[in-house]
Amino acid sequence: MKSKLSRRQFLRTGALASASVAVSLGFLGCNRALLNNIPCFKPELPYQFMPSANRLLDLPEGFTAIGISRTGEMMDDGLWVPGKHDGMAAFPGPNGKTLLVRNHELNATDKTLGAFGWNNEKIERAEIGKFYEAGSGETPGLGGTTTLVYDTRTGTLDKHFLSLAGTIRNCAGGPTPWQTWVTCEETVQKAEKTYERDHGYNFEVPVSATVGLAPPVPLKAMGRFNHEAIAVDSRTGIVYQTEDRNDGLIYRFIPEQQGELAKGGRLQALQIRDVKGADTRNWKSGTQKFFPWTYKPLPVGEVLDVAWVDIENVESPKDDLRKQGVDGKAAAKFARGEGIWFSGTDFYIACTNGGIKRKGQIWRYTPSPYEGTTDEDKQPGTLALFIEPNNSNLLENADNLTVTPWGDLILCEDGPREQFLVGVTPDGHLYRFARNAGNTSELAGATFSPDGTTLFINIQNQGITLAITGPWHEIRRRPLGLTRTTL
Repeated sequence: MKSKLSRRQFLRTGALASASVAVSLGFLGCNRALLNNIPCFKPELPYQFMPSANRLLDLPEGFTAIGISRTGEMMDDGLWVPGKHDGMAAFPGPNGKTLLVRNHELNATDKTLGAFGWNNEKIERAEIGKFYEAGSGETPGLGGTTTLVYDTRTGTLDKHFLSLAGTIRNCAGGPTPWQTWVTCEETVQKAEKTYERDHGYNFEVPVSATVGLAPPVPLKAMGRFNHEAIAVDSRTGIVYQTEDRNDGLIYRFIPEQQGELAKGGRLQALQIRDVKGADTRNWKSGTQKFFPWTYKPLPVGEVLDVAWVDIENVESPKDDLRKQGVDGKAAAKFARGEGIWFSGTDFYIACTNGGIKRKGQIWRYTPSPYEGTTDEDKQPGTLALFIEPNNSNLLENADNLTVTPWGDLILCEDGPREQFLVGVTPDGHLYRFARNAGNTSELAGATFSPDGTTLFINIQNQGITLAITGPWHEIRRRPLGLTRTTL
């Protein structure tokens, strides 16, 4: 059992530790930052980017990005590639191929970007009986997923096709250890007007190279809310979920039967044991703006014991799960939980506009050895704020994320200015790895091929998936501070 420290002791210890780091790094401005309880960072410098010949991504020397599966291209099922590419994951496929399952954050009204054409004229090519939302025959759901079969050895796309239809605003999701993709609807659209069914659910998509649509089964026990992403602990089968709201929760779903999400389970929300109803966003509000000495944000590195509280009425007809969690259960409040990824031991969670400057936070959750059991109280899971840079030159509004084969994080920015892929080392150093060279659209869907040779990402508003290759071994063994340029 680890020793227990009071919150005051934690704050004092964290401040002293930050001060010693500031001295050792000689980072100008840290003393002022410490007085305001703003975490200090060594600003790791970005790789020098080589200009992109195809106006897609500027990358370090030796790396290349090729575009595959663009919006409006004809797919192998006779439909168009839908737009607004978002969350994505890669799986091992037949004959050494890689299977990608990709989300599309489309509404029913986004006809010009849908798979069926400007006036849904190609809808007869799809299996209408496998649509979740037919839209009274007028406005079928245009979100859903597509599946890509890609050969990393030749750098070629073998096929792509629609794999889930009739859902809306499929934002992110996550892979499962049993080789499926869980896609999440970022909406709480109710059945009204042309909408025939309630939305706001997760759906499970089998990973297959065979052209065809998955059965559209809403996973209602996982909750109806503004879903963003999920990640599964491969050791327990427990699913962790993020909610894209300014006052969202972090949820976990304990299935009745591991690997069988459609068979139901228990939905819970994260609570910080010693700070009931904690506000993790680190925003100043109310009198704190006028009396700043009363402001005590949660510091980077503080390890907090966690409890999980049950959530009832999970189908939430009033869209009030987060209110039930905070007001009735003292759950912790998070600032737009978006990407989440399991490293094999820990979960990394992006809160897009968390932090003192609202530039984003990355949290790390470490499950209990007894996670989800009656013995969990013996050694609770822990939560810690991994990074909160508060500096848009280091990180601006991280959204999707993934863990690299060598243990770094890759964060996809979704901010108001230029968008970068930002790397984070296990000890919290940040570096820019790639820049969107064509526009200011968000980057999304970062995921590595099973063989580790290729990083796939999406440029959402350009509606294109990119396959990035290069000397990854140089990043694995790089000494910090070399081959970098000044911010």
